[in-house]
Amino acid sequence: MLTVTLTYAPKPRTVQHLQLTVPDGTRVRELLTRVTTSADNAQWHAPVSAALTGQLKLAIWHRRAKLDEAVRDGDHVSLCRGLIVDPMVARRTRFQSQGARTAGLFSKRRPGAKSGY
Repeated sequence: MLTVTLTYAPKPRTVQHLQLTVPDGTRVRELLTRVTTSADNAQWHAPVSAALTGQLKLAIWHRRAKLDEAVRDGDHVSLCRGLIVDPMVARRTRFQSQGARTAGLFSKRRPGAKSGY
């Protein structure tokens, strides 16, 4: 028997964990259907069905996983929501609003130094 942890964050700064014991050779799809068929895990039905339909991404130890991938003992399977804002766009916007001279690597220069150093 394998012990696998299923994790889902329904909203920011909130994480739900579910520890499952499954037989050897279990695939991610079988793991998720096992969760949906159990009456004890009613709060997990919506996110798991969203993962099965492709609305949520799957990851094992923070690496993208497929439904037909086998799980191993101690694996950490995550149901991942999509990003609302691209991190690079957010950083670029934040940098522009702060101004180039007051933010980033070149905000504090030595007295008498050339610009950009």
